[in-house]
Amino acid sequence: MAQVNIRIDDNLKEQAEKLFNSLGMNFSAAVNIFVSQAVREGGIPFEITTRIDPFYSEANMKILRKSIREANEGKLTAHELIED
Repeated sequence: MAQVNIRIDDNLKEQAEKLFNSLGMNFSAAVNIFVSQAVREGGIPFEITTRIDPFYSEANMKILRKSIREANEGKLTAHELIED
């Protein structure tokens, strides 16, 4: 079996190990899954883009933070769902 050495930020590795452990696997198994999927797909098995998801725009995050603050302060208004 081949051994591969990679460099990765210590904090990123720690976060990844916690995630993979919660999924019942170690770092090595997760990397093997990624490589297997890349080979199967014939490329990176997810989209790589410079586009930013509009959900995370600063304007939307400001609205979300305000909504969370109001919810925490009990300033919510209950509405009934009216279906036609």
